[in-house]
Amino acid sequence: MRVAFYAPMKSPNHPVPSGDRLMARLLIRALELGGHEVDVVSEFRTHASTPQAAAALEPAIGAELERLRLIWKSAPRPELWFCYHPYYKSPDPFGPAISAEFAIPYVTAEASYAAKRDRTGWAAAQKRVGEAITQAAVNIGFTERDQAGLAAAFPQARLARLKPFIDTALFEKLSPAPDPCRLMTVAMMRAGDKMNSYAMLAKALRLIEDRPWTLSVIGDGPMRQEVEALFAGFPGRVEWLGERNAVEIAELLGHGGIYVWPGCGEAYGLAYLEAQAAGLPVVAQATAGVPAVVEAGVTGLLTPEGDVAAYARAIATLLGDGQKRDAMGQAARCFVLEERSLARAARVLDGILRRSAGTGVR
Repeated sequence: MRVAFYAPMKSPNHPVPSGDRLMARLLIRALELGGHEVDVVSEFRTHASTPQAAAALEPAIGAELERLRLIWKSAPRPELWFCYHPYYKSPDPFGPAISAEFAIPYVTAEASYAAKRDRTGWAAAQKRVGEAITQAAVNIGFTERDQAGLAAAFPQARLARLKPFIDTALFEKLSPAPDPCRLMTVAMMRAGDKMNSYAMLAKALRLIEDRPWTLSVIGDGPMRQEVEALFAGFPGRVEWLGERNAVEIAELLGHGGIYVWPGCGEAYGLAYLEAQAAGLPVVAQATAGVPAVVEAGVTGLLTPEGDVAAYARAIATLLGDGQKRDAMGQAARCFVLEERSLARAARVLDGILRRSAGTGVR
């Protein structure tokens, strides 16, 4: 099928790396691997920080919609519109209209809806998201949590599940040589949930300062100075590796012992899958979408949300129990390479689209 791909929050061509951009790119590769022709049809970013900013985008949205209509009045039309990650701050104002006008299926992936936002000035954007979800031939969810939310808000919505995945090619060739006391984390340095996770990690490490650990941090961002300040009390124990490319990240992870990232507000976290593919057990919180990418008690330890002491104990447990650490690391690697690969996801995604195209899910 000719697939019109659109990511209203962040284009797959956006210059700033993030999990959202990575998943957009992975979805495109999965679609192409399934034999589909994919075109990123618009770079228009609808993401707005306030309802007022969202309203100010409306004239430009109208112009972009007209541009898309004009293109397909003469050029070959797409056979399906695929929207990745529409939500109240980044709705899809184009796909539902185009799909209805040209009689093509509309599909969402990782759509979310929060009724409470209606009371905070986002009712117009919420209405747009809700209409898209109900119109969609299928709404593809990555976590049980997200699907439950859609089902509760829109019982009539058509749903399908695609578990989070990564391209495992780099990790399949990797020969891990773990340093058992080397803690690893990979994360952007920005305000909000990322900063909250860094703060929680620093507090937890303070509680196990007597243990023989070092921490390697891969990542960068606008709050790097603030993040480094959180760990200033650990002289000589924290290594700042900065932003690295995919090949470098895989190699660095292969020399780690334990992946530590609390995951405050984490949608699911592709970095967890990458770490496990490199053979690292994970220590994270049992919160948000994290349980969708870490098998609790098998590939990692998940602790109660916000419990710093429990988080610190979990890290200490794996530092002190080599047998458990090695067993979890091996299980983690098998879990991702066998169950969460790009090739497997491509087959699942292709099946979802073929079942749902045209007449809805059968």
